[in-house]
Amino acid sequence: MNHCVLMAEIIRSPQLRYTPDTQIPVTEMLVQFAGLRAEDPPATLKVVAWRNLAQEVQERYQEGDQVILEGRLGMNTVQLEGFKEKRAEMTLQRIHPVSVANPPAAAAVPSTRQEATLGPGMGNAPEPYPAARPPRQAPAAQDYTAPSVMASPASGMPSYAGPIDEPSDDDIPF
Repeated sequence: MNHCVLMAEIIRSPQLRYTPDTQIPVTEMLVQFAGLRAEDPPATLKVVAWRNLAQEVQERYQEGDQVILEGRLGMNTVQLEGFKEKRAEMTLQRIHPVSVANPPAAAAVPSTRQEATLGPGMGNAPEPYPAARPPRQAPAAQDYTAPSVMASPASGMPSYAGPIDEPSDDDIPF
């Protein structure tokens, strides 16, 4: 099975075009990723997306975005100045943003936590998360005595045995 996952940076913005016969949308972009060794220059790769994914890529991503790409890797033979050259090309199946070069306008970002989880216009629904509370303070060491839990012989269920007395040096049997 041919499946490739790659983290890369988009270095040429996605270009949307359509096939001449059936008018299927196709997006092409160029990405670069780090070489295997530190001294290797970054490698470049042509990435192609089809149909709905092509439109999504063209609308949401641009030059400078860091992305994780999933797809199939293939080799194409290209005729250049009388020479045949093989070039790798990825056919995109999924794309995941890592970081976005220019985030969308603030108007597109939900204004409240409710809108983010429930969607716009659903503001009358109850708050999905409890309100922020101040951090809890741990009780002072002398104020707290941990309860002892012991199994009751009759039921096998835990029962409260009361506070534990701290042993003194005199209580040690040896």
